[in-house]
Amino acid sequence: MRPRATGQPASHTAQGCGPLIPPLSDTLRPLRQQVFERVRAAGQIARVQVAKDLGVSPASVTTIMSELIEAGLIEETAALREGDGARGRPAVALGVRRDAHRVAGMKLSDREHTAVIVDFAGNLLADDVIPRRPGAMTLAEMLDTIETLLDRICAKAGLSRADLSAVGIGVPGFVDCEAGMVAWSSTLTERSIPLAAEVQARLRLPVSIDNDANLVALAELWFGAGRRLSDFAVVTIEHGVGMGLVLNHRIYRGARGLGLELGHTKVQLDGALCRCGQRGCLEAYVADYALAREATTALNWAHKDGQSITVLLESLYDHAKAGNGAARSIFRRAGRYLAVGLSNVINLFDPALIILSGERMRYDYLYAAETLAEMENLTIATGRPRPPIEIHAWGDLLWAHGAAALALSSVSEGLLAPARDIAAQ
Repeated sequence: MRPRATGQPASHTAQGCGPLIPPLSDTLRPLRQQVFERVRAAGQIARVQVAKDLGVSPASVTTIMSELIEAGLIEETAALREGDGARGRPAVALGVRRDAHRVAGMKLSDREHTAVIVDFAGNLLADDVIPRRPGAMTLAEMLDTIETLLDRICAKAGLSRADLSAVGIGVPGFVDCEAGMVAWSSTLTERSIPLAAEVQARLRLPVSIDNDANLVALAELWFGAGRRLSDFAVVTIEHGVGMGLVLNHRIYRGARGLGLELGHTKVQLDGALCRCGQRGCLEAYVADYALAREATTALNWAHKDGQSITVLLESLYDHAKAGNGAARSIFRRAGRYLAVGLSNVINLFDPALIILSGERMRYDYLYAAETLAEMENLTIATGRPRPPIEIHAWGDLLWAHGAAALALSSVSEGLLAPARDIAAQ
């Protein structure tokens, strides 16, 4: 177990952003798109290196580079050769033209709403966080919230809505990214809502939506530990339990875009009631509302009206740290169920890395040594070491960065990929 507090993503000017796909492993995408993505991922790169990485002729790369420069998507930059210091003529490198496009990313949650604006190279221009009132919102209330948050973040960045090329939005629940539909979300009172179309009509901007756990995986894929990994899994624990899975450097969403709902896999027949309406879901034993329910029952604590779950859980955690046996047993039980969920992820997908993320990861009882030992016992014994597990604490804006990556991907693919290729992805 390797906890890692990463704070907020730093500037990506030198390092680039987006998946670092190994050379010659992604030849099905249009060459023009491959060239652009190689430049974006590298941050700065020479033409000859792009040709070498993609296994194509320098002449082909030069032609495509000229087209991308003329389109205003990339630009030439001066990069000193290693060891030259400040002397000599600088080498010419290529990088994404930062001001070519700007996008906003938002995460609407049960606790608060976050937003970022990034430029075309993935550099952060502004961020904002606003609290939310308890309970699900109507569609009208959600649209008002999105509009208010976008205006606030634009004001911080010194931009207008017209300066943005797209908006990415994440919500918890069952989300069909391709159709722009929210089948169910704890943040919405209504079901089967065409949220992307509704937001697009309100903002008059292109809008993409996705499940919030997928956005964490996207954030890691574009800005974090997943950039160099072809396959990895992210498990999030907040008000619910989510999972994002990357296969071959791409988010996997399932045939209908509603897959990877780890929190709603069953761990107990006729078990505890989940907020989705079914019983025995993993989430009903691990998520914050499950821990709060256990605390009010086992410790006979009254959950006062208006009191946030966070306050109650902090008290529960403090009691556990102080040696309260009942409080410790609540976390221990949740950790055992989490071990079941993680072992299933390993047995099903064999990822190169599992990242645990979310507000509840500060409760170390959930991933204590005995929890990992139990996970080992539940994982198929192959004689090989299990995938490493890391704890990432990016902070609240992690989700919004993933939404921004969703918007950046939509913009770049719309510019570079033929319509038939986009439809096939």
